[in-house]
Amino acid sequence: MMNDMSHFSPHELAANTIRTLAMDGVQQANSGHPGAPMGLADVAVVLWHQFLRHNPAGPHWPNRDRFVLSNGHASMLLYSLLHLSGYDVSLNDLQQFRQWGSLTPGHPEHAHTPGVETTTGPLGQGIGNAVGMALAGRWLAANFNRPGYDLFTYRVYAIAGDGDLMEGVSHEVAALAGHLKLGNLIVFYDDNQITIDGSTSLAWSEDVPARFRAYGWQTQRVDGHDPAAIAAAIAAAQAAPDRPWLIACRTHIGYGSPHRQDTAKAHGEPLGEAEIVLTKERLGWPPEAKFFVPDAVYGYLRPAGATTQHTAWQQLLADYSAAYPDEAAALQNILQGRFPAGWDDALPEFVPGSAMATRVASGQVLDALAPRLPALLGGSADLTGSNKTQARGTAAITPDDFTGRYLHYGIREHGMGSIMNGLALSGLRPFGGTFLVFSDYMRPPMRLAAMMGLPVTYVFTHDSIGLGEDGPTHQPVEQLMGLRTLPNLYVFRPAEATETVAGWRVALCRTDGPTALVLTRQNLPVLEVAETAGALQGGYVLRDPAGGPPEVILMGTGSEVHIALAAQALLADQGVLARVVSLPCWELFAAQPQAYRDSVLPPEMTARVAIEAGVTLGWERWLGPAGVAIGLNHFGASAPYETLYEKFGLTPTAVAAAARQLCR
Repeated sequence: MMNDMSHFSPHELAANTIRTLAMDGVQQANSGHPGAPMGLADVAVVLWHQFLRHNPAGPHWPNRDRFVLSNGHASMLLYSLLHLSGYDVSLNDLQQFRQWGSLTPGHPEHAHTPGVETTTGPLGQGIGNAVGMALAGRWLAANFNRPGYDLFTYRVYAIAGDGDLMEGVSHEVAALAGHLKLGNLIVFYDDNQITIDGSTSLAWSEDVPARFRAYGWQTQRVDGHDPAAIAAAIAAAQAAPDRPWLIACRTHIGYGSPHRQDTAKAHGEPLGEAEIVLTKERLGWPPEAKFFVPDAVYGYLRPAGATTQHTAWQQLLADYSAAYPDEAAALQNILQGRFPAGWDDALPEFVPGSAMATRVASGQVLDALAPRLPALLGGSADLTGSNKTQARGTAAITPDDFTGRYLHYGIREHGMGSIMNGLALSGLRPFGGTFLVFSDYMRPPMRLAAMMGLPVTYVFTHDSIGLGEDGPTHQPVEQLMGLRTLPNLYVFRPAEATETVAGWRVALCRTDGPTALVLTRQNLPVLEVAETAGALQGGYVLRDPAGGPPEVILMGTGSEVHIALAAQALLADQGVLARVVSLPCWELFAAQPQAYRDSVLPPEMTARVAIEAGVTLGWERWLGPAGVAIGLNHFGASAPYETLYEKFGLTPTAVAAAARQLCR
């Protein structure tokens, strides 16, 4: 028989439902994290019942409030909220937590579960995404709102735990959010003072609100189990939107568990059947009932007036379209992920025989595209002049003016990557620049962008030992091949300016994943025979020999393609006929039909030489068992780049010698 629950307030009923669903889901999966959902239930219920503006029937409503669970291990909290508030997440889905094919994976996944705004789990990434979403909201409002037409007024709410705020990325994104005064961002800090190893005092003694105040945030401390105090704190934050807010909520991990509350054991393992019975008894819940949801909870957490608000917004957009047709057309393109017709007509063409660095060619592409693509929002990690990422005529975003199209991220590659993911999740087309060697700093958000299929573009310049005198600390050796190991990331290293245009076309036409453009510091000749169509296929025959069929294939990427061309000329003088193949994007080339790949790299032509100024691991994919890779399986040195290429054997002579050896 079910316990009498008439003594519960509606809030208590909803909070305890979430706690017990979390316990039951983790126990049934025999895996997961019950403690944080149990501790955060009061905060979440107040937010979702009283403040969060969303529509389960229209999860992609552009002006909805965003909710980000940065501590994604607390996923049963989010899944329970989605189920109880009317999203297409059933009670059976909760019972299938962490199982094959379920809508309730171990950590929330964007585009997998209705209502999940972003993929979280790697700590700190969610708060970075939330900053990007808040920035996008301010940018959209600044560029498209008009008097009487406040199309974009949404707020971004995020929950972050101790782990999120310990991770370095949280420092980077919070500092930038404070600098930009993103007052539409409210972060709840789950101050439960427990991590996997035990008390946070083992490794942490900082005053978190003081830290955030130093960033320029406004802060409050509340009892995370006092609904009235939580509601008052949220209302105060909404009433003062001139800066972002941190609300530190003192909570008890594993709330209600007689033996696990406030212990590390509540964090990352099931409570156990006996402890769950005791906890339910303490909470006044039917002790033997599993996945029990009182009917009243569904009504309590379904957002009131959601459909009406959404419909009113759609009417506002229709009226706006009549009053501001040009702005509305640009906005619709952004919301629907489209580019305007003829967007690529202005792409630059380059004169063969001239020379320029591919980073310079990339900058000229941006100069041409920026006026035509309003969704293109760029930035750099304090390397604007080197990365060539600020298009001519584009203004920078400032705390007082969000209409600009360029963002100075400061020296924060990791933060830049996670913020760009938030921008992309908001419908914008972000790109950001740094040196290739520093791509290591933002590898985690790049991985998540690839996992979520976000069309983010990374502009990586200073791509090899070609940067010369800066020395081995700044010369990327393993980064290029490392990026190629990321599933769903296109890595495009153009050989010259025309291939650079192709790289940007590939990046901007992608809607299902990110692209890394890997660009030179040094000048490279513009090639008369550069073939845009071939580059768009990831690899192509750049130049075949005169006088007969080729005996050997020379292949490379980027600046080393020019070494292969010079080696071809040397071999011709020595009576050896060589084909030169440019492979700017391995991922695209691998996706081509076998017949096309065989036309570029005929299977019977086993004499193959590859040259690339980086580690050679991976080239065997295209070389086959008989081929030879010439590269750099060690760190670089400080010297003019011409000297480095000579000293390290990255020369036409070395390539020609390897080719002759294979042709004997």
